[in-house]
Amino acid sequence: MQAMRLEHDLLGEREVPNSAYWGIHTLRAIENFPISGVPIGHYRSFVRAFGFIKEAAAIANRELDALDPELAKHIIQACIDVRDGMLDSEFVVDAIQGGAGTSSNMNANEVIANRALEIAGFEKGDYSKIHPLNHVNASQSTNDVYPTAVKIALIIEILALLKEISHLRTEIGRKASEYSKIIKMGRTQLQDAVPMTLGQEFAAWSQTLGEDEGRLREIIPLLSEINLGGTAIGTKINTPDGYPQLVVRELSRLCEHDFVLAENLIEATSDTGVFVSTSSVLKRFATKISKISSDLRLLSSGPRAGLGEINLPARQAGSSIMPGKVNPVIPEVVNQIAFTVIGNDLTVTMAAESGQLQLNAFEPIIARSLMMSITYLRKGCRVLADYCIADITANEEYLRSTVENSIGLVTALAPTVGYENATAIAKHAQENGTTVKTAAAELGLLTAAQFDEILGDVDRLSGQA
Repeated sequence: MQAMRLEHDLLGEREVPNSAYWGIHTLRAIENFPISGVPIGHYRSFVRAFGFIKEAAAIANRELDALDPELAKHIIQACIDVRDGMLDSEFVVDAIQGGAGTSSNMNANEVIANRALEIAGFEKGDYSKIHPLNHVNASQSTNDVYPTAVKIALIIEILALLKEISHLRTEIGRKASEYSKIIKMGRTQLQDAVPMTLGQEFAAWSQTLGEDEGRLREIIPLLSEINLGGTAIGTKINTPDGYPQLVVRELSRLCEHDFVLAENLIEATSDTGVFVSTSSVLKRFATKISKISSDLRLLSSGPRAGLGEINLPARQAGSSIMPGKVNPVIPEVVNQIAFTVIGNDLTVTMAAESGQLQLNAFEPIIARSLMMSITYLRKGCRVLADYCIADITANEEYLRSTVENSIGLVTALAPTVGYENATAIAKHAQENGTTVKTAAAELGLLTAAQFDEILGDVDRLSGQA
């Protein structure tokens, strides 16, 4: 039989496993919200954020004589243990929950209180010594703690995502250099357009992802404005004088990041606009990386009855019935990541719009959606870079032959033979089923040697001259 301890709240008494660092408030949340099966402890950065906030609060309360120094010492050490990852498994409430994040804050308060009791040599649940709400949650409310924790976690996760985007761009850039002299046909509306190099195609992908690196970096200062110290609705009720400024200063020191106290704490407590902006940038990046993945699937399609311009590395058997078939599974999974992120963006938008008066009760689904999106994108970038881009090979001779055979090549001949003659070459090649090279020779407009010289000038054909 598992040893139990008795705890109470406003609804009555309940037994809690004696080994658990969480308490009765967390127990009720476990029972009330069996929704996603994903606990808040799944997101390491989110748990770290609670540790940082509660530690900063304990320090500020101690300095302002709102918390006994001896109690503060034990609470601070418990917070350090939380942010160092010792108690992740104790953060058990579901990421999707009612109550505007109250259950997450209660979970953090109870874990820290019981760990502090343990450090001080007392039994878990002996809240007469160190109390989750009177001491750990002193000068705080869920309504300033939870959104601040979300912002800290998002900053941590965005910085990690930026590293993965940089890694992906490095791999794409390496291919851009490797393929800088491989000529191919560019396409518009899936029809032959004009020649380019395969390297230019890859370089464009790197550039477009680089633009979103910049947009993500621009979000970080916006996330750094917090309402910590505003408590319930931003009026700073139940805080000692000077607490908001001090707690934000301590949080900045602990996180080694400059956080800024919002100018209007009432506005900052109800406003979720920064989460909408964050989600929008994530959606933008997801849209781009999905488009690149779709291009990879198109360019590698076939391998004999499709475009077949490049070869993606074979990662697994593609069919249970068709021997030898290999599918573009890595780009496909990245597409699905993007679909999820785009759907999450709608969720964030609806949740932000649905807040009422001085608080948005739907911040948990905002947090869950954003953390999911960033996690998926971060892992997707790594998978795409290492399991796909790094080992792509080009069908160089085939690519050259498609250029030679494409009617679109006449655009590159126009500066030499003139627009009218180039049109005549295109028409002749189309009507007679010949290559552009043959058509030009049959019309007496270019010799084979002249044509080969033009085709061989990759820089000129691709606009790089």
